[in-house]
Amino acid sequence: MNEALLKKHIQSYLGHLRKNPEKHRADLEERQKRVIGFQAWTRERLLALDADGLYEYLAPLWAMLIWGNKHYVTDKLIDNNGLPVLRAELAELLWGSAPVAKRWDRFRQKVKGIGPAMISELLCHTHPDQCAIWNRRAYAGLNYLGVEKLPRYDYQMDGKRYEVISAQVGEIVAALRVSGDTDANMLTADYFIWDELQVESNLSRMFDKETSVEVVKDAATASDAPFVHDEIRDKLAAIGTWLGFNSRVEVKVADGSKVDTVWESTIGNMGRVIYVFKVQTKGSIDSLIINLLKSLNNPAVQGVVAVSDAAQIEKIKKHSASVPGLSGKLKYWDYLEVLAIHDALALVNEKINSLGLVPQGF
Repeated sequence: MNEALLKKHIQSYLGHLRKNPEKHRADLEERQKRVIGFQAWTRERLLALDADGLYEYLAPLWAMLIWGNKHYVTDKLIDNNGLPVLRAELAELLWGSAPVAKRWDRFRQKVKGIGPAMISELLCHTHPDQCAIWNRRAYAGLNYLGVEKLPRYDYQMDGKRYEVISAQVGEIVAALRVSGDTDANMLTADYFIWDELQVESNLSRMFDKETSVEVVKDAATASDAPFVHDEIRDKLAAIGTWLGFNSRVEVKVADGSKVDTVWESTIGNMGRVIYVFKVQTKGSIDSLIINLLKSLNNPAVQGVVAVSDAAQIEKIKKHSASVPGLSGKLKYWDYLEVLAIHDALALVNEKINSLGLVPQGF
């Protein structure tokens, strides 16, 4: 970490707060209110969550700003995981006795639809002296400070990396305290990163294909390939939702056959339109083709899409070229593009939803 650059920005940040004491007071009150609110969700309270309680718990998260209808998100989490699993795993994540790295990895393995941004925010708001917030803004800020080997994709953020990043953000906290903000914690550091370290060139580099290709290509054969698969599956579902479709993951299309993501829309009283996606990180291409063929037995399916890296897409094209009924309907999507489109749409939705133009329903 570039300590001179960090010190420069800390002096700038504290100088702005001194010139605007009202902002300092408001930020401090907001941080305290958030910590008190989330710490009130004890293990016992989390284990007693119902659907309304889950909404009440998750809706205030900044990571939820990308969703206009937060009830839709919590309903999907319940559909995809079940309330008993969500109760138990949230309680273990936030209040378990194991090291945070192990709790992180367990939660990621057992719960679908809650990614590193939301997980880290829950941890930080509950344990602000130990746990950092990780999201694209944190990436941009730490990258600007010269921190190396930052995880670009969600699948790269395992428990060990989260512990390392929390320690690195802890260095910012220590520097803030030395400079005069004696009450600084991980949540303070997050406000500092947002106010001082958002450099547009670093944000845009997250989508740089040249710097991303090797990371994703290596993952296709690595032990973390299942996490790449799940990340792409879930982001396909989010993209579909933002485009106005009803999105589902791990949908059964026939006995013994599932597809990863489905986008579905009802057109008036005319019927349904369905698009099917199968993510291929490794494994049998023949199996992928069979699953997509079976999905085409449903007359509402208007398109099937194979999602993979460029090299595997070429293999899929060759395998499917001679398959009757598939070659003319099968589309291909590089999952680097999926990641970039997801992040771009997430930013758009976050900005629009932050305007508060559409209030939440009951």
